[in-house]
Amino acid sequence: MRQDGITEVATGIHLVHGSNTNWVIITEGDTVTLVDTGYPGDREQVLASLASVGRRPEDVAAVLITHAHTDHIGAASLLGGEYGVPVYMHEKEAPHARWEFRTQVTLGEVLRNAWRPGVLPWVRHAVRSGGLTDARVPMARPFPVEGALDLPGHPVPVHTPGHTAGHSCYHLPHAGVLITGDTLVSGHPTSRLRGPQLLPRMFDHDRAGALASLDVLERIEADVLLPGHGPVHRGPAREAAALARERAS
Repeated sequence: MRQDGITEVATGIHLVHGSNTNWVIITEGDTVTLVDTGYPGDREQVLASLASVGRRPEDVAAVLITHAHTDHIGAASLLGGEYGVPVYMHEKEAPHARWEFRTQVTLGEVLRNAWRPGVLPWVRHAVRSGGLTDARVPMARPFPVEGALDLPGHPVPVHTPGHTAGHSCYHLPHAGVLITGDTLVSGHPTSRLRGPQLLPRMFDHDRAGALASLDVLERIEADVLLPGHGPVHRGPAREAAALARERAS
C-alpha cells in the first residue's frame, strides 16, 4: 500500500488504494464496515489499512462485497475464516463468491485484447497479485435484510447488475457518498481515460446491463463517488453516470 494510499473522504469513511484495486473502510465508534478486500496478494495491505485507522480485524463488523471477481474478494475468506467476520453481498452474487459458478474475463478475451495499451502489464500484475489463486469465499451470504444495513455507516445496497449479475453499489446517504465498485470507475490500467467511465467491454458479463445500471446511479443523491478502480471522484452521481454513458458510446 502506498504512503498516500488512504484518503479520508468524509468523517470515518476512507478510500484505500491497494495495488490496482480499491477498498473502503467505514468506521463508527470502535467498529468497522469493510467494503471489498482487494486481490489475494493484498491481504497484508488490507490488514495494514485497518491498523492505519486504528482498527483491528476483530473490529470488523462485516465485509460487504460489491462483486465476486478475484481482485475484490482477496481477503474476504481470511477475515471470514480466521476472524469470524460475516461476508455479505447480493443474493445473486453469493454463489459466485462461493465459486458455484464464475463469470470472470476469459483467457480468450484477454488474448483478443492483448494489443490494447495496458492489457499485458495488467495481466502480469493480476497474476503476481494472486489473480489465478483460489479466492473463493465459502461463508459468502446474502444481505440479512432489505434496505439500510445495521452496520457502521448504515450502508444501503443498490443492485447494479451488468458487470456481474449480482453487482451492488453501496450508498451512504448521511455522507452523500456512493461506493460504486466496478459499475463506474475513474481509471484502470487498461484504459487511457481518466474520470467516470465503464470498464473496458471485455470485463463486463452483460454490457447492456452495465449501461442500464448507469440509469440507477443517476437517481442517487451523492456527490462523492468511491470506485473500485481509480481515485475518488467528486461531483454529482448523475453527472458522472451521464459522462460514463457518453464515453461508452
